[in-house]
Amino acid sequence: MKTFEYGDNEIGSKEVTLGIASMVIGFGILVLPRTIVSTTKSIDGLISIAFGGMLVLFFTWVLGKLTTQFPKQNLYDVVCLIINKKAATIITILFALYAMLFVSYEMRGTADISKLYLFDNTPIEVICFTFLLVVIYAVSGPSVVLLRLNLMFLPIVLLILAVLILLNINFFEVKNVRPFFVTEWSGIFKATKETVFSFLGFEIFLFYNMFMNEPNKMVKSVMIGISIPLLLYIIVFIIVIGVFSTDVTENLLYPTAELARLVEIPGGFFERFESLFFTIWVMTLFTTAAMAYDITLLALNAVFKKVKRMTLIFILSPIMFIIAMVPQNVLELAIFGELISYIGIGFGMFFPVLLLLIAKLRGVKGNG
Repeated sequence: MKTFEYGDNEIGSKEVTLGIASMVIGFGILVLPRTIVSTTKSIDGLISIAFGGMLVLFFTWVLGKLTTQFPKQNLYDVVCLIINKKAATIITILFALYAMLFVSYEMRGTADISKLYLFDNTPIEVICFTFLLVVIYAVSGPSVVLLRLNLMFLPIVLLILAVLILLNINFFEVKNVRPFFVTEWSGIFKATKETVFSFLGFEIFLFYNMFMNEPNKMVKSVMIGISIPLLLYIIVFIIVIGVFSTDVTENLLYPTAELARLVEIPGGFFERFESLFFTIWVMTLFTTAAMAYDITLLALNAVFKKVKRMTLIFILSPIMFIIAMVPQNVLELAIFGELISYIGIGFGMFFPVLLLLIAKLRGVKGNG
């Protein structure tokens, strides 16, 4: 086995692929069918997923090319080389703020669905605070250890999702996915925007690139990583629409989770399959929040090099908790998530394109 797989400060292509997949697969897959059918009819939402997927694949390729050109360097180092140190400081701090908001959103989203399906008598603040404590514990150690957790957690999450899909095949009705091509293009494009939002998270490798041992494999790794959730989104959307129809799906808060409520295990071994489903699903919500928190720390440490990691954790954690408690209902949480998504599009899509263009025009190259 290659030595880098045991290196304390290095990751390989598998960690990159599963890291991106784990970051993207999370809260979004639970609500994506509902957001898509709000502007599309029948199974036409698949077109939106395909369009959104192609867009994200392109921007993921751009990010891969950028990180390959500047191996072993994080966003702060790259912007210092391409533009200047002052711009790097401002952009990195803004990225850290974006990642902070991302953590707060994931934290609150996890608490909301946990209260709905698992802890219906527990105050939302208690669930949120407990989840935050676990995330704090995770980010207190090295970043590469957190990335390697995906090698263990993600296969389990994918397995439970596969079981969920297979157990719902009997409820699938072909009439629910007909007719085809009945949605106007304006509805298709609106749903494409929502699809793109659900793919955000791959931008974390603007920082995790510094740990990549095989930078020449970065493009391939990130492309495979983003293709996993794309395939899952397509399958889950087809199953949800086939089981519930578009009219019902539009009125379900978490359509994917509702699939778990339909499942009946012979013999009564599991009386509530959705409890098992969410117990496992919390694993990917945890890794998503933990990686976002870790990126926040890496970004701030890149600017404030003398500040210790634990000091930042003690300062940031109460702020994140307070932000997570600001939304008062599901609608406000959705607005909060949409705001974060627009910021993520800027950092994950347009900004890497801009950096790569400036680097090409100025002839700037990394140290690789």
